[in-house]
Amino acid sequence: MSAKKTFKIQTSCPQCGCSAVSHLSPEEIRERFGDVPNVEMECSECMLKYSAPMESACPEWDKECKLKK
Repeated sequence: MSAKKTFKIQTSCPQCGCSAVSHLSPEEIRERFGDVPNVEMECSECMLKYSAPMESACPEWDKECKLKK
């Protein structure tokens, strides 16, 4: 039995610099973000809503879902 593959999504809040890290399966990524070029995040410290490019938040997922042309 193999372990389910997960991807690390890492961003930093542009306002306060607080970082966020999530380890999500492909299904969880699609459910939460969809196959879009940017991820929408909310900082848990200052509550700022911001967007981050998927290619920098999770380059491995960006390659797998073929967002880059």
